[in-house]
Amino acid sequence: DRWPVHKGLIKAFATNIQEALNKFPEELQRDVIILFSAHSLPMKVVNRGDPYPQEVSATVQGVMEELGYTHPYRLVWQSKVGPLPWLSPQTDEVIKSLSKKGHKNLLLVPIAFTSDHIETLHELDLEYAEELGKECGVENIHRAASLNDHPVFIEALADIVCTHLKSNTVSSRQLSLRCPLCVNPVCDKMRNELFS
Repeated sequence: DRWPVHKGLIKAFATNIQEALNKFPEELQRDVIILFSAHSLPMKVVNRGDPYPQEVSATVQGVMEELGYTHPYRLVWQSKVGPLPWLSPQTDEVIKSLSKKGHKNLLLVPIAFTSDHIETLHELDLEYAEELGKECGVENIHRAASLNDHPVFIEALADIVCTHLKSNTVSSRQLSLRCPLCVNPVCDKMRNELFS
């Protein structure tokens, strides 16, 4: 099922962001730029029509609407591997660029991650916030908490499951649609098994 704009998901992210903004010195809170960091994808996957970038963008838009657009923000991408082109801009490149332009108060939000793991605890916290932040001269860089077991998020998941069970369908209709230019036989086999 697809749930990038579920009201509970949006509310949980917004609550965690508000709590993280409170970590900044009060006189600097209005200067904070919010960087929504999501796992990147190779452009060859995106160009096949994968809906992931649009779904992540929809979540970001919903969260900013919930927050009342109180801060400037950008959607950035992390965890690029290998030489092929991936979604950009990359989180580390944006941190460097913003710092050079005088923006010294940044909030990282793991927007496409529902729990803590290596890409939040190591990549965002250590590589970007601690090491890169110091290297670039960022004065205040924090990360909003991951959703983990946030009560509003758990309620949202329960609502998604209950709604799905009541629908008497195998999955959302979106899942039955392959990426328009997909050539992966595994995707085709999975959909044939699910929907036959």
